[in-house]
Amino acid sequence: MTQITPLKEFMESNPENPIEVIERYISNYVDENWQNVLHTNRDKLQKAYIEAGDMAYGTFLNLLFLPIHRQFKELGIRPEPKLPGDFDISREWGNTEQTDQQRWMWSSIHSPHDGPLGTIVTIVFHDHTQFRVPRQPRILALNETNKEDVVAALSLMSPDFGQALEFTVEYEEYLRSQQN
Repeated sequence: MTQITPLKEFMESNPENPIEVIERYISNYVDENWQNVLHTNRDKLQKAYIEAGDMAYGTFLNLLFLPIHRQFKELGIRPEPKLPGDFDISREWGNTEQTDQQRWMWSSIHSPHDGPLGTIVTIVFHDHTQFRVPRQPRILALNETNKEDVVAALSLMSPDFGQALEFTVEYEEYLRSQQN
């Protein structure tokens, strides 16, 4: 895994909007490390996919973001919820073959002194037919922090996001369809 510059040093050398600096820091880290995390943990992730299906992507993201969480902790920065975000309110869409899906999740980021800084959005691309991450995860920064404002901002960025259902709503509809 590529050694990363400490977040504190990165923020001190980039005095712009803190949430945008954090987004750039995480994006640089993901760019340099996502494939290595997949390669290093391939057997573990394949086994997780066989045993638990798509939850293996959550395992991948937890492994990927572990060094970021360590950096946050050193500075007293709190993501709510933990990166990559709350699966229950995330949204997903993709192709009909289920081989190129994307799920958008987010976490509001809180400073120990200044309150909420903004929101970090994680977009993970994945395959429902096998364990495969076809493209690098993307990271976005938003100034908004409450759910309604985040959803509105993301809906403006992506019409697909705006039309997709929250996971819990989508799952409830799926369960109802199975009863009929």
